[in-house]
Amino acid sequence: VKELSSLTDYLLLVSGRSDRQVQAIAENIKLELKNREKILPLAIEGMSQGRWVLLDYGGVMVHVFQQSVREFYDLEGLWSEAPEVPLERTDAG
Repeated sequence: VKELSSLTDYLLLVSGRSDRQVQAIAENIKLELKNREKILPLAIEGMSQGRWVLLDYGGVMVHVFQQSVREFYDLEGLWSEAPEVPLERTDAG
């Protein structure tokens, strides 16, 4: 989205099935980036509710949603003009 937004360069959109799973995914992303890359988020929003958690890393914003919330807000549709960047799946650990 860097060509379309002054807020961030990349959006990472992730879904979880429940509030606990959304919280666990967000917490795991935060811990992995801290431990592996020594990167801390600039801000975290929504962790206590677990419906939509935003991890703001400046150039990358990570959105972890419950599926129904993701569908309702449709960020993919909002940012449909932005090119998708394929990610290679790796095992954690």
